[in-house]
Amino acid sequence: MKAQQIRAQFLDFFAAKNHKIVPSAPMVMKDDPTLMFTNAGMNQFKEYFLGNKKAKDTRIADTQKCLRVSGKHNDLEEVGKDTYHHTMFEMLGNWSFGDYFKKEAIAYAWEFLTAVMKIDKNDLYVTVFEGDQTEGLETDNEAIEFWKAHIDSERILMGSKKDNFWEMGDQGPCGPCSEIHVDIRSAEQKVKISGADLVNQDHPQVVEVWNLVFIEFNRKANGSLEKLPEKHVDTGMGFERLCMVVQEVQSNYDTDVFTPLIREIETRTATAYGKNEEIDIAIRVIADHLRAVSFSIADGQLPSNNGAGYVIRRILRRAIRYGYTFLDQKEPFIFALVDTLTDQMGAAFPELKAQQNLIQNVIKEEEQSFLKTLAQGLVLLNQLIASNKGKELSGAKAFELYDTFGFPVDLTALILSENNMTLNEADFNSQMEQQKARSRAAAQVETEDWIELRSDDEEEFVGYDTLKTAVRIVRYRKVTTKSGASFQLVFNLTPFYPEGGGQVGDKGYLEAPNGNVTYITDTKRENNLIVHVANQLPANLNATFTAVVDAQKRTATACNHTATHLLHQALQAILGDHISQKGSMVRSGYLRFDFSHFAKLTQDELTSVEAFVNARIQEQIDLEEHRNVPFQQAMDSGATALFGEKYGDTVRTIRFGESMELCGGTHVANTAELWHFTITSESAVAFGIRRIEAVTSDEAKKLVYDQAAMVDELKVQLKNPKNLVQSVQALQDENTKLRKEIEQLNKQFVQQLISELESNIVTHNGRSVLLQEVALDAAGMKDALFQLGNNRDDLVAVLASRKNDKPILSCYVSKAIAQNGTITANAIIKEIGQHIQGGGGGQPFFATAGGKNPDGIPKALEAAKALIAAE
Repeated sequence: MKAQQIRAQFLDFFAAKNHKIVPSAPMVMKDDPTLMFTNAGMNQFKEYFLGNKKAKDTRIADTQKCLRVSGKHNDLEEVGKDTYHHTMFEMLGNWSFGDYFKKEAIAYAWEFLTAVMKIDKNDLYVTVFEGDQTEGLETDNEAIEFWKAHIDSERILMGSKKDNFWEMGDQGPCGPCSEIHVDIRSAEQKVKISGADLVNQDHPQVVEVWNLVFIEFNRKANGSLEKLPEKHVDTGMGFERLCMVVQEVQSNYDTDVFTPLIREIETRTATAYGKNEEIDIAIRVIADHLRAVSFSIADGQLPSNNGAGYVIRRILRRAIRYGYTFLDQKEPFIFALVDTLTDQMGAAFPELKAQQNLIQNVIKEEEQSFLKTLAQGLVLLNQLIASNKGKELSGAKAFELYDTFGFPVDLTALILSENNMTLNEADFNSQMEQQKARSRAAAQVETEDWIELRSDDEEEFVGYDTLKTAVRIVRYRKVTTKSGASFQLVFNLTPFYPEGGGQVGDKGYLEAPNGNVTYITDTKRENNLIVHVANQLPANLNATFTAVVDAQKRTATACNHTATHLLHQALQAILGDHISQKGSMVRSGYLRFDFSHFAKLTQDELTSVEAFVNARIQEQIDLEEHRNVPFQQAMDSGATALFGEKYGDTVRTIRFGESMELCGGTHVANTAELWHFTITSESAVAFGIRRIEAVTSDEAKKLVYDQAAMVDELKVQLKNPKNLVQSVQALQDENTKLRKEIEQLNKQFVQQLISELESNIVTHNGRSVLLQEVALDAAGMKDALFQLGNNRDDLVAVLASRKNDKPILSCYVSKAIAQNGTITANAIIKEIGQHIQGGGGGQPFFATAGGKNPDGIPKALEAAKALIAAE
């Protein structure tokens, strides 16, 4: 049975059991501050378990794309080394929200595995919770009795709290679980050792395939457990493992989930899977990581240097590194595998096909960039090896390569071993732990339990219609971070817009009946709750307050949000239908809009985009807003939806003339409120992704007035010329002419200085050495050094100068010496730059440094002399 059929049969089975089949949520989390990525099927239903929202459908099933790269669930550095762990995987799941419980969940699982998937019941084992005295939890005898209706008692095994009590986190819903394990070993192996003895022993052929979680408790902040008012079922089954079992192969990578990718990697790298362990690991790493990176980009998360983007970049770089090291791939090739992945999974996940070109372009650019990093890192590492007097490289040096240059530590260790050297791994691990400790300390958050004040329904947003309303506090909690304590408040209704859809959250205040004010500094959405942040609590928590939104900031933000819709329309009209939104930031002071496009916008294009938006403003187009529109009806009417966003059954549509989008943000009533739209910058975010920043309303007015004032000042400075542009151009032409004259004079001065510098060169240890302070700028020093170097292949020279009381150091080392690695220009500059209170860098043969202390130049030259003498 093919993977596509297995997935379809799972969904069909639960549809027949009256479950609503829902699409996978995006793999990138947006409304949950505790997670960067969806790491389990239950994530999108978290608010139901928390009691923040009532489920409209009490029975649900889906296949969810998940990502796990750290923590108890997975370790990125181990993926590929075995045949059953992954970063990205699909989780098949069925849920009951206050509907059925253990009996039905167990019966459904058993029926699907044995009757639909035809798995031999004699290959199956189940585990149940054995209880925990310290928690006061009894054995799950109820689950045991239900299992006895389907499976022999000797195949029902007791499991500890570690394996058979599931918890969402340190706080929140939890409960006992029952795992289903399958033994796919040969008959001979089963006779030798019972599968019961191998359950939960990390055996690659006796694996957990399905986990049935029975959620009936809530873990409080103090560690105690309380019963939930409703019981829920949350099940998760690894799709790749199920395919392995049904297709009767020995690993997930042998299923048709992975084999098309593996065959394509073999073809493109001229390697064979199954012949060499190192090559096999590399192929598994690349096949796995390509899936994780491609789905993340399709859901809107690009590689970057922080947050979720850094995780994606780290995953991709690990794949590039394995290709570079073990498959001898020194040029980009992973991007070319996206076609195969799309052909294979595009039908089940259409976002892959829709974003295929973007995924390929982003991966290719990342490959090109990191391959350059690897090449540069090899040069630096070779220098460290050449200059190392012992047989061990310090962990601190290896960590610097890893942390500063992104050079992988395992590649460092491999190259060291090829040079009969070792790495001080304990020192490296210590450096890594210190960095992690610093990160943990900076990010540490202590969140107390919610304190419930009343049981009013939570919570209604009324901010589209009013900026002021009477509210009551329903619950609150204290949150403590390194920067201090704050309080999170939830109201029974609120006019405050929570951060989302690129728009910042509202600010404002609560006014008590006695006139006391509590300021709301931010508004966020956490799962399904609208959370208001305050630095202090009101004195009387049970009062009825007047909640007031900062109207000025809300209006300015609404102008900018409307402008993003008009900008999106303008870009599509002027650049083409390939334009799609890739992100936005809407604040009161400006807007930022990221979009797919292959080239920098020309000035004519930017002018046309501005003119298009301003024409819509001049047309004074009224807002057409429709709420609670069925999703498909909205799409059929021409609304634009964004990839990576999760939409409910009903949506809100925003239309301004021909622009119509699904949007939950705040907008103006008429485009005339924007006054004017001005683009302030256009730049690249990543390959194929451009960014426009712009202003509207009061900020646009300020910009116009400031520019007018600047023009007036220029006129005064230029003595009121008839044609300002021509006058400025004449000044530029004169400036260019004078610069060329100065350059020529500098060159003449350098030529005159060369003979003096030649006479000051001394010989030391067979090298020509020059150390001197000169009256040249940085360009002049470089010119002089390279002219001197052209006549010698044994030159080591440092020149210093003072330019406007700023010291400059320039170092030149002949390539013949630098390539030897015993002494390099960047090593000298790094060492002597500290004497001028500065720093710099460059290449092995030429490097520069600037600083703050010109009086340190003599010490810098002395330090250079000592370094050269030491060699």
